[in-house]
Amino acid sequence: MAISIELIKKLREATGVSMTACKAALEESNSDFEAAIDVLRKKGEAKAIDRAARGTSQGAVFVKVDGKKAGMLLLGCETDFVARGDDYIALGNAIVEKLVNGSVKTEDREISEVKDAVLKLGENIQVSNMALVEGDVIGDYVHSNKKIGVLVSLIGGTVELARDVAMHVAATNPAVVSPEEISADLVVHEKSIWSEQLKAEGKPADIVEKIMIGKEKKFREENALVKQAFVKNPDQTIEQLLKDAGATIKTFVRFAV
Repeated sequence: MAISIELIKKLREATGVSMTACKAALEESNSDFEAAIDVLRKKGEAKAIDRAARGTSQGAVFVKVDGKKAGMLLLGCETDFVARGDDYIALGNAIVEKLVNGSVKTEDREISEVKDAVLKLGENIQVSNMALVEGDVIGDYVHSNKKIGVLVSLIGGTVELARDVAMHVAATNPAVVSPEEISADLVVHEKSIWSEQLKAEGKPADIVEKIMIGKEKKFREENALVKQAFVKNPDQTIEQLLKDAGATIKTFVRFAV
């Protein structure tokens, strides 16, 4: 039975094994794709398949800003040793560059350079997340250990202001921009916990509702970026900082390993 070149290429992409080995495995398995993978694994050749089952709890964040567009990549791997290596860093920078220039999309996960790196570096490497942000004013921040990255887009203001806000987001990890954006389902969940806590404390029923109102307000504000105290000046909220600069937040994205 003749083996199609398309099937051989598909097996090559899935396993990282040579075309010759893939062809032989498909011949041995009578063109059964899954069986061919098993053939290669039994021979110890399909290393990429075995590695793909391993976790990627380590990694790094990569950012690229190009004018009014910016991209951010969270690239996962198995060990911090690999994440700090030159080959890994070059890989991350290359992918985020492609993201910004449109060669890859935010939803792409099967990227040839990543598959090649799996074989070269001997670890499972995965694109965990990617994001594109656009706007007139974009600020970025990547923590020194490359474990946290943030992009912020402002309407008005300056790049320096956007970078300050990005640094703040890295430190505080807000859930949303404004209190109203906190989901109703999340508030209901939190209220169920607060209610049980207040009952356990023996609070009178007539004041529980007032306490719950206060707790909800505090919960919404603590998790909303604009209501947080600015990390570089705790006497000023982000809302006040932006107002003084005549700016508003268009969007923000935060990735963390």
